[in-house]
Amino acid sequence: MSYNPPPGPPPQQDGGPFNDQGGYNQQYNQNQQYQHYGGYNQTQNQGYNQQNQGYNQGYDQEAQSNGPFSEKPNQSENFDEAFKVAKPKLNDWPFTLFFIATVAGFIVVAVIVLRALKQTWDFQGGSIYDNANTFTVNSNTIIMFAFSIVIAVVLSILMLVLARYQAKWFIILGLIMNVVLGIGTAIFYFVERYWSAGIVFLLFSLLSAWCYWSARHRIPFSACVLEISIDVMRRYKSSLAVAFFGTLISGAFSALFSVVIVATYVKFNPTEDNPGCDVSGGGCSQGKVIGVLVFVFFAGYYISEVIKNVIHVTIVGIYGTWYYLAGSDQGEPKWPALGALKRALTYCFGSICFGSLTVAILQMLRAIIEILKSNAFASGDNCAGCGFLILNFFVGFIEWAFRYFNHYAYVYVGLYGKSFLKSARETVDLLRNKGMTALINDCFINTSLNFWAMFTAYVAALFTYLYLRLTAPAYNSEGAYYAPMVAFTFLISGQITRVSLVVLESGVSTFFVALAKDPEVFQMTNRDRFDEIFRTYPQVLEKLTANH
Repeated sequence: MSYNPPPGPPPQQDGGPFNDQGGYNQQYNQNQQYQHYGGYNQTQNQGYNQQNQGYNQGYDQEAQSNGPFSEKPNQSENFDEAFKVAKPKLNDWPFTLFFIATVAGFIVVAVIVLRALKQTWDFQGGSIYDNANTFTVNSNTIIMFAFSIVIAVVLSILMLVLARYQAKWFIILGLIMNVVLGIGTAIFYFVERYWSAGIVFLLFSLLSAWCYWSARHRIPFSACVLEISIDVMRRYKSSLAVAFFGTLISGAFSALFSVVIVATYVKFNPTEDNPGCDVSGGGCSQGKVIGVLVFVFFAGYYISEVIKNVIHVTIVGIYGTWYYLAGSDQGEPKWPALGALKRALTYCFGSICFGSLTVAILQMLRAIIEILKSNAFASGDNCAGCGFLILNFFVGFIEWAFRYFNHYAYVYVGLYGKSFLKSARETVDLLRNKGMTALINDCFINTSLNFWAMFTAYVAALFTYLYLRLTAPAYNSEGAYYAPMVAFTFLISGQITRVSLVVLESGVSTFFVALAKDPEVFQMTNRDRFDEIFRTYPQVLEKLTANH
């Protein structure tokens, strides 16, 4: 793709994210020497079209050879034309079929178990306390999940508002509140002799405190990058709309997911007095309960992850539009959010399903390990509990690595419509060879967002525990349901928060990838920010050669 920057600075544009720069700064024409960064040395009156030491010759060679990092958008009023796919096709389509089959399976199971729940609703009670069902989860549990989801949605929206108006305090408060609430929750669980939850939450809190202390010097830089993302979010109100509706959709699906889990117990629990066994859709057995729950958990996590990544790819299109085209002569394409959403649901959907699959499997494994760990501690088998605790941390680290890997790969998927594996390879090569890994590692934003998600999970999990303790449902008379209910609300509430904050995470990742590919674009449009970010990272400006 070709990118033709204007020969001179265009007039100042109102409403841009950096009005103090006035699009291309008027000082661009002054005959002053621009600061030297490593192998990058350019005078302001030359512009970035001329061939200079360090990167412009490399860029021209890249463009001629159509190298792996030479794509630049075209100036167009249409998103599909601006970020044109070389060969429009449905990438990774087998995973689209697999996802559709998973959704179809989830719908079939939901219809069967929800019908059983509806036909036995009087037996389930229909309220918090009026329950004839004393042997498994019932309407009491549904109400508990409903409150937990509302808590997660409300907190997520409040976090987004805080980030919009106070970027630096958003990062700082996320770290501090996470540590304080985590330690307070752990102490409460220890007092209540709920040892498994107390140990886990204390370890999480200590790890969070160590992260804050060791990374506190990175907060100013992270706040600067977050302010860039928020400035773009303010310019494109559609990004806020995507985040808001994404949060509502995620919350609604989480509610359905929770009810289906309860209804699965109602339909297949093999207790002799269970009227759900008489409802059509199969008999009752412990094996069916376990098998159906494993599928429901997998399908629920998979669908939730796909929803989040569709939102991510849509936000990528909005931020890519800002980075490359907001300061161009012709201007940016109209309705970038709709164009990006259309691409996410067509050419890119198979790739989104591909990358989401691995994370969903790991999420399901973590949920199973969490339940096994809690049951082991509750039964007094501390050795097994510690083993599951270590395994949980190990699987959690693998999940984090996959999320990190996928998130940047989806930037390529969203902007260029490439397959998932090709996008992943090019993204890894790009970030590694441009020195961006050091810059990304010094950015504390993603960690801060994860801390906010954990904060929401702490609150929702604590509510679940208190709810079960105070309402004292008969099915939990021996405390057997504390572990699965607390673990589930912890995971699903954190996922809701991740969906709501993905607008910030996606903006930052898109900015870093575009910066690695084409730093000269940002250098021309935002000189002050450029100086502030790259003073410590000159190696990012080294352009890839055509043969790389």
